[in-house]
Amino acid sequence: MPHQDGPSYFPVVAILSLGSPVVMDFTPHARLKLDSQVIDKESDGETIEIVKDKWLDDHRPFSIILMPRSLLIFKDNAYSDYLHGIKDCEVHDYDGAVNEAEALKHSESYRHLFGSEDKEETIGKEECKNISRTVNRVSLTCRLVPKVH
Repeated sequence: MPHQDGPSYFPVVAILSLGSPVVMDFTPHARLKLDSQVIDKESDGETIEIVKDKWLDDHRPFSIILMPRSLLIFKDNAYSDYLHGIKDCEVHDYDGAVNEAEALKHSESYRHLFGSEDKEETIGKEECKNISRTVNRVSLTCRLVPKVH
């Protein structure tokens, strides 16, 4: 569920990931949305409506692969202008994740959790790139606690 951490975590969030790799999605905050454009696309004789959002100041949704033993630190605009969340499903799509190449370069020991080349499916002309969440994920979210009186 996309959310924004409360003021207790401001100005920095640090997340240490353990266990299964996952994809964390970042979506611009609703206050940054300019409008939505509905595009009609025909496929196999049926019309499909695709909603494309326009965002203020080039804000765009993006995703990050969180590998086991990785540390994600976000602050400033990533903290204040975006909601973040991890989908509650067993298979995560990582196509287009901003750190895809870097994460996969260091992931040989986790290759069994990623769709291998012989298992990749093709839908239309697009490859499906996914992570199978076969083990539990543990995350430690760290924050600086102000002085308590």
